[in-house]
Amino acid sequence: MAGNRYLLYGSVRYALGILRPLQAAARARGDEAAWFFDGGDGADELGADERLLTSVEQVRDWNPTAIFTSSNALPHFFPGVKVQTFHGFDAGKPRHIYIRPFFDLYCTTGPQDTAAFQALVARKRFFRVIETGWPKLDPFMQQLPDSLPPVRTPPVILYHSTFSPSWSAARKLHDEVKRLSRDGRWRWIVTLHPKMGPEVVAMYRALENEHLRFADDDNILDLFGQVDMMCSDTSSALSEFLLTGKPVVTFKNRRPGPQLIDIDDPAEFEPAIERALSRPPELMAAIREFGERIHPYRDGRSSERTLEAVDRFLAEGGTASLKRRPLDPWRKFKLRRRLRYWGPA
Repeated sequence: MAGNRYLLYGSVRYALGILRPLQAAARARGDEAAWFFDGGDGADELGADERLLTSVEQVRDWNPTAIFTSSNALPHFFPGVKVQTFHGFDAGKPRHIYIRPFFDLYCTTGPQDTAAFQALVARKRFFRVIETGWPKLDPFMQQLPDSLPPVRTPPVILYHSTFSPSWSAARKLHDEVKRLSRDGRWRWIVTLHPKMGPEVVAMYRALENEHLRFADDDNILDLFGQVDMMCSDTSSALSEFLLTGKPVVTFKNRRPGPQLIDIDDPAEFEPAIERALSRPPELMAAIREFGERIHPYRDGRSSERTLEAVDRFLAEGGTASLKRRPLDPWRKFKLRRRLRYWGPA
């Protein structure tokens, strides 16, 4: 089905990394893509060849076939099939937080999420679920080596922390990262969630030395090939990293499992890293099994599957085949107020 129009809807800059592979796949099919940002930054990062719509009226006039977003909501008064692509893997928050009356179609990343969302479909019936893989990972998967490379000499460690104070280990592990990054036994790359507080960012920037680099890369996936393991907490990025087949050490992870080396005391940090770098067979097998559950697709074609999911949804009746969505007037009012639009839906 050619000649479709797809709106890529973002509210923060990291939406670019998630949705640009969909833009590339749409263009390859001969379809059109345009962007809309409802706040934050991101629009100023678009290239000269990328189309930006800046008002509700422009979106309605353009009349997209479908809207893709990694946000938890999008305007109900925009035309088109409304598709949730997610902004990360399940890091421990209940996934039902994404079931809101804004979406017609959820494109899940792998069997684990598909099963959870299909169970909700049976009860709610106002949306469909189709497993596609995650578009953000397409460029990464296309470059992923066929086999796991050996650990470097010296090994390189990626340290990443989420921003939520109740989930982040950044303050608790700061002194250990400082100590371990001084002797040169290991090299470090540090990157923090874009929403991390400036005080914590300043603490880690101050650690920079010949063995530790603070990275400002917008797309954390760009760092994965440069390192041998990751240290984190309850960040969704650690699931993305596990798809490389490399180990992760976590601090008080909200959902630990055999695929992680999880610790609850900073004194355990150094020996946990040593174990991860030794790549014990039982750990490596658990990492592979976890990857198959959350994202079995290694072909870098999840964006194509996502566009095909919209084709399938429309061919099978589209929104007319769904139960009427709940009203949720408060969230809809907030969207209208934010975009200053009070016209028809």
